[in-house]
Amino acid sequence: MSTGTPRSVNRARQFSLVIGIVGLIVCAIGFTIDRRASCVSYLFGFLVWLGISLGCSGFLMIHHLTGGNWGYPVRRFFEAAIKTMAILAALFVPILFGLRQLYPWANEADLSMDRILQHKQAYMNAPGFITRMAIVFAVWIVGARLLTKWSAEQDATHSVEPTKKLRKLSGPGLVIYPLTVTFAYVDWVMSMEADWYSTIFPLLACVGQMLSALAFIIVLLAWYGPRTSLHEILSKESFHHLGNILLTFTMVWAYLAYAQLIVIWSGDLPHEIGWYLHRIAGGWRWIAVALLLFHFFGPFFLLLFRGTKRNPRILITIAAVIFLTHLLDVWWMVAPSLYQKGFYVSWVAPAALAGIGGIWFSSFLKQLETRPLIPLNDPRFAIAVST
Repeated sequence: MSTGTPRSVNRARQFSLVIGIVGLIVCAIGFTIDRRASCVSYLFGFLVWLGISLGCSGFLMIHHLTGGNWGYPVRRFFEAAIKTMAILAALFVPILFGLRQLYPWANEADLSMDRILQHKQAYMNAPGFITRMAIVFAVWIVGARLLTKWSAEQDATHSVEPTKKLRKLSGPGLVIYPLTVTFAYVDWVMSMEADWYSTIFPLLACVGQMLSALAFIIVLLAWYGPRTSLHEILSKESFHHLGNILLTFTMVWAYLAYAQLIVIWSGDLPHEIGWYLHRIAGGWRWIAVALLLFHFFGPFFLLLFRGTKRNPRILITIAAVIFLTHLLDVWWMVAPSLYQKGFYVSWVAPAALAGIGGIWFSSFLKQLETRPLIPLNDPRFAIAVST
């Protein structure tokens, strides 16, 4: 058990669970009133919190491969996040009841009028969708199980074998992660528009997941760390390292977003450009502007300065802005596929975000309390502390 868990954390876990239950009840009520709006809102909320868990898995595997000092204060946060994968799999099930509302390939009227959809029907169909969903979640759950199992074994022994296993898994794991996300996002997001495709989009989604996950963990570390035993290894240098990584992924996200835009726009193909045209129509364009300012330009220029990254308060503010802007990014990614004439946000969207998030965060905090917050018996950590 982690020592010194403050009462405020226990209260936060209980409060999150209540919020989650209430939010899901509101989603169920919304489904009876406006099915399409409720389905897209639920998908939005699900992708936000799934992205944090998957992003944390990516960073956890990078840390096991590199052994950088930046990872030790946040390793338990990453592990707690990936251990929620089974709950996320269960939370995905309601989406299966809204396939006809979300995807044209599941709608007989759209299918009968679109030759491209008919051509894709051999792949894009309900049984295939469910099968691929089950496979990717199985891969994510098994991977999370092995990463946390061997980490727990390392806590209990001075042998280096668990650490070696973690490194051996993390190498191929960093290949499997974007591969599984590709299958998932082609099904869950790209297929919302019948004629659109992009080879860059799944990788952009991965980087977005890791960027939002790191931003979320930085904010959480600043709240949780000083109250617990983590204060022993937490310093300005820790935040400086995390700030450097945040800057890196901010630039990578912007590069991939620009690469996707320039390739599609220069190709001048209607079925590709249409995806962007839907997202700059009416009020949607202001979200695009917000993403440009608060998901790249603002954080990029501020994170260039060493003093910004070494000041926890400033870094936390930047991370919070990135995370909140990422919420806009996910909504901008899914909603215009169904609401193409102008900006639209459903009253169910905040309920879905809070409902799924409340359940997820309550489980996350519960998992965080089950392990020592400082890694034990890790040979690389012992060297890092002694130097």
